[in-house]
Amino acid sequence: MQIRNVRPGDLEQIINIYNQAVAAGNCTADIEPLVVDERREWFAQHSPDKYPIYVMEEAGIITGWCSLSAHRRGRKALECVAEISYYVDFSFLGRGIGQRLISHALHEAPDLGLHNLFAILLDINKPSIAILEKNGFSKWGHLPDIAEFPNRICGQYIYGRKL
Repeated sequence: MQIRNVRPGDLEQIINIYNQAVAAGNCTADIEPLVVDERREWFAQHSPDKYPIYVMEEAGIITGWCSLSAHRRGRKALECVAEISYYVDFSFLGRGIGQRLISHALHEAPDLGLHNLFAILLDINKPSIAILEKNGFSKWGHLPDIAEFPNRICGQYIYGRKL
């Protein structure tokens, strides 16, 4: 498996992986699956030289991805901050893909001019909390009971790390 920068043709596989998290119901605040056309603008806001999307690939199949996204785009004082997001194809869970993607992003972030990374996650997402803490992130905030799903309400954590 190798980590590389995303290519335009990867968007469909990325969305398919993300939609697995939507279907799981405890990994993202989206309730309905996304379609590729809805994510083209988000995809275009990323570039290898500032806010990249990395993919883990094995034999032409994307097994996971990680993005670094602008925080409050256009505000100059916040250009050194990025939100990290990561998703692994459920068929490949337990193989260290998420860990490798996060490690890669942490290694590359300083060269991109980033000094702080943060993640926003559901407070019920125990695997994500564990991997963030393993990678030196700590809880920076909690937004209690703001995510309203059909059968439950939960909060969001903000986890951050200074680089």
